[in-house]
Amino acid sequence: MDERQKSLILNSSSRFPPPQGVRLSYGTAGFRADALLLESTVFRAGILAALRSLKTHSVIGLMITASHNKVSDNGIKVADPSGGMLTQDWEPFADAIANAATPEHLVQLIDEFVKKENIHFHGVRSAEILLGRDTRPSGESLLEAAKQGINSIVGALAIDMGILTTPQLHWMVRARNKGMKATEVDYYEQLSVSFRCLIDLIPNGQKIHEIEDKLVMDGANGIGGEKMEVLKKMLDCLPIEVRNSGKGGGILNEGVGADYVQKEKVVPQGFGFKDVGIRCASLDGDADRLVYFSVPSCDSNMIDLVDGDKILSLFALFIKEQLSVLSMDGNEKISDDYRARFGVIQTAYANGASTDYLKQLGLEIVFTPTGVKYLHEQAAQYDIGIYFEANGHGTILFSECFLSWLETRCNELSSKNQDTEQHKAALRLLAVSKLINQAVGDALSNLLLVEAILQHMGWSIHKWVELYQDLPSRQLKVKVADRTAVVTANAETMVVTPPGIQDAINVEIAKYTRGRSFIRPSGTEDVIRVYAEASTQEAADSLASSVAKLVDQFLGFGSPR
Repeated sequence: MDERQKSLILNSSSRFPPPQGVRLSYGTAGFRADALLLESTVFRAGILAALRSLKTHSVIGLMITASHNKVSDNGIKVADPSGGMLTQDWEPFADAIANAATPEHLVQLIDEFVKKENIHFHGVRSAEILLGRDTRPSGESLLEAAKQGINSIVGALAIDMGILTTPQLHWMVRARNKGMKATEVDYYEQLSVSFRCLIDLIPNGQKIHEIEDKLVMDGANGIGGEKMEVLKKMLDCLPIEVRNSGKGGGILNEGVGADYVQKEKVVPQGFGFKDVGIRCASLDGDADRLVYFSVPSCDSNMIDLVDGDKILSLFALFIKEQLSVLSMDGNEKISDDYRARFGVIQTAYANGASTDYLKQLGLEIVFTPTGVKYLHEQAAQYDIGIYFEANGHGTILFSECFLSWLETRCNELSSKNQDTEQHKAALRLLAVSKLINQAVGDALSNLLLVEAILQHMGWSIHKWVELYQDLPSRQLKVKVADRTAVVTANAETMVVTPPGIQDAINVEIAKYTRGRSFIRPSGTEDVIRVYAEASTQEAADSLASSVAKLVDQFLGFGSPR
C-alpha cells in the first residue's frame, strides 16, 4: 500500500475505535454480538470486503444481520464471489483486523496481508461491494460504518441494495458475478417463474385435501414476512397468509420464528387452535431458515414439527424420482447416458431416523463436521448435492456440467415429443435448479419448492410428517476447563483425545436400543456439547446424562446444563 492509502485507513479507523475488553471471532455466522459493540468490527469488515473484491476481481457482498438472534444483537457476514460464505482461508485475517487495538496496528496487519496475498491497488477494475441489511433498528448505523470501511480503500465502490433477506443478498452477488440480472425484482421473477413451471408440470389428478389449500407462514417479525407479501402477489396459484410480518408491533424472533419453533416445538405467537389441520411454516429473522409444522389439536400448544431433516428427505425423494424417470427410455434404461452423482450431506446432529430413511432410498450419504461451510463444500462435490441442518438451513447444489447436460437432454427430448415423462422430468429438474438458491439456504426459495413438491405428490403435511418417525433425542452442555482438550474425528462422531473417553461412551451407548451419542467442543465457549438419541425419550435423556457425566469425569469441573 502507498502512503496515501495507509493514511486514509489510519484517519477513517480512528473514528471507529474497537470496544475495550471485547474479542470477536469470525465464524459460520460471520461476526455477531450486541449491536452496540459492533461499529468498529463492521467498519473493518468493509475494508476486508474491499480487499477481497480486489483479490478476486469480483463483486463481494456484505450482509448486516444477526439472523435468529434477539433484536438487540446484530452482525456482519461476507459473501464470496460464488454467493457463498467467505473462504475459510481469510477467516484468520478477519479475526486479526477485527481485534487490532489501534489504527496503527490495523494498518500494519492490512499491509502485511496485502503483500502476502499479492493484492494490487489502482487496477483497471476497482472493488465493488453489495450491501444489505435486515430490519433491525441498529442496521442503519452499522450500514454507514460498513460504507466508511469500504470507502477507506481507494477506488472501492459500496452499493446499498437496501433492506433484504440474507439469501437475497447472497443470490445477488452470485448473479452479478455470473453476468446475470441481479436486482430484487429479478430475484422474485426467477422464483415465481420457476415455481409456476413446476406447478404446470404436476400430474393430472394430484390435489392436496381442501382444508390444506392455504399455507399460513410465520415471518418471525422479520424481513421474510415483508418479502413474502411482495412475492405472493406474483403467485396466484399459492394462497399464503403471512403472520408475524413485523408490521403489527411484534418483536423480532421473540416467541416466533423457525429457531423458536424448532427448539421449543410449540406454536409461535399468533398461532393456536384455529390452525388445527392447516399447513404452517416458520422462517427465522433473516429468512435463511425454514421449518414446517402443524397444530394437531385444540388442547395443547404442542406441534407436529417438520424440521430440516424432513425437508431434505422430501427434496431427495422428489429429485431421485425425476432422475429415475429421466434415465428411462420407454421401459429400458439408457446404458450410455450421463450418470449424475447425487449425494446427501448431513452432520452428526441429523436424526438417525432420517439417515435410515435416506439409506433405504438407496442414496449416497456423507457426513461432515457441524457448520454450513462444511456441508456446502461437500455438496459441491456432486452433480446434485443436498444438505440441510435440522434447524432448517440448507439448499441444493447443481454442477455446471450436469446442468449443461440436462439442457441438452431436455432439448433432445423436446425435439422428439414434448409430452413424454422423460421430457417433463428434465423440465422439473431445470426448474428446481432455478427455483432453489444455490448460493445459500433460502427460506422463501425452499418454501416454494416444498409447496410445489407437496402438490406434485398430492401429499398433506400429515403424510409428510409420517414419512418416518424421529428418534427421541437430548442435547446437553457440560462446562469444562478447556474445550480444546477434546479432539474429534469422523465428522465429529468419534473422540480421539482424551484417550479412553470414546470407549467409555461406547459402553454407555450399548445399553440402549438404537442408542447413539457423540460429544464435540463448542466453537465459542468452554463447554462440551453432548448429543444422544435412543428408542424412547427416557432412554435418550438417560444416555445423554451418562455421557455428560463421563465428560465431567474426564475433563474437569461443572455439570450438564
